[in-house]
Amino acid sequence: MARVSDPYDMEAWLDRTKLVVCVGAGGVGKTTTAATLALCGALRGRKAVVLTIDPARRLANSLGLKAIGNERTQIDLEGLGLSTSGQLWAMMLDSRSTFDGLIHRVAPDEASRDRILSNHVYRHMADTFAGSQDYMATETLYDLVSSGDFDLVVLDTPPVKNALDFLESPGRLINFMDERVLRWFLSPYDPNAVFGRRLMMGTSAVVFRLLAYVFGRDFLDDLATFFEDFQGLYAGFVERNDAVVALFRDPATSFVTVCAPNHSSLDVATFFQEELARRDLPRGGIVVNQVHVCDGTEHDARAVLGDVAAELAEDVEPKTMSALLARLGMAHTRLRALHVSETELAEQVREAGRGGGFYQEVPRLEGNVHDLEALHEVGRRLLSAAGVL
Repeated sequence: MARVSDPYDMEAWLDRTKLVVCVGAGGVGKTTTAATLALCGALRGRKAVVLTIDPARRLANSLGLKAIGNERTQIDLEGLGLSTSGQLWAMMLDSRSTFDGLIHRVAPDEASRDRILSNHVYRHMADTFAGSQDYMATETLYDLVSSGDFDLVVLDTPPVKNALDFLESPGRLINFMDERVLRWFLSPYDPNAVFGRRLMMGTSAVVFRLLAYVFGRDFLDDLATFFEDFQGLYAGFVERNDAVVALFRDPATSFVTVCAPNHSSLDVATFFQEELARRDLPRGGIVVNQVHVCDGTEHDARAVLGDVAAELAEDVEPKTMSALLARLGMAHTRLRALHVSETELAEQVREAGRGGGFYQEVPRLEGNVHDLEALHEVGRRLLSAAGVL
């Protein structure tokens, strides 16, 4: 477990936090950590929801469900045998419907909305942006928080290919739909002219002529209509972007960096800590999962086993007993070396996280986390005594 000098009150932190964003590399228990924090919030009387973008559907498995869709699904907590007034909900991101929903919200009128949603260029762009899970996650996240339906929202972010993708995702559509880009595409287009004279002079006109030649008139009309309609949505996208950025900077938001005690994971976690600090985003803390625990420094297996060794000696031949103790001693030595190595590795992310909340180590558990009971056990360890960064 974590080495505690100044204990951090994890329960108080969870009670005052409204949004938790779990970031880190893939395969380090980020999904489990997100689900655990949401479960702990529910058990403390809050109405909590966990949102995942995990294509492997590990969240559904850990919550005891076959699958989770884009609709909010309530999790039955009665099986835990614990009394709580809280609720636990879960949902998995559907990127396509999320983008369509965004158009519904920012379109100035029904006619513009319907033209955009039925436009072939938009449908292609929607498919492209639907693959940008980090951008869609921020959109759904904002809707969940701003709805006021939940006291606690926990996001399991997508596995990172580039650690900056999620942090920069709120502004991605703004950059794509920059007003200068819109003007460039619209400048050669004259809707009052016949088709053959719509394309005027300039660099963009040449591009439009090429597009018309390759894809035909219908595509060119769709493209021009798309950019004309989107020009009216730009202000709405900017307002939405500003709201998401403000949400990320809110004092009730906490970015929790999740990692495992290995080089690649800790490098990503260190980078996240540095970027969060540089961008002045609220750092909740660091969780190091799957830590090997080794109690004591004694390598003498007989001393470690104590009374157990004495009881074994009564039923086992001395030669066999010596071989068993030697094997146990070697195993303890290797475990101790692994524990020390992991502790030294974790120091880099602890140093990067100074001043950023809590530091917690969660020991490696036997078996997979596949039900609420296992999540509850992880939560018990996660909310135990943590250190202050």
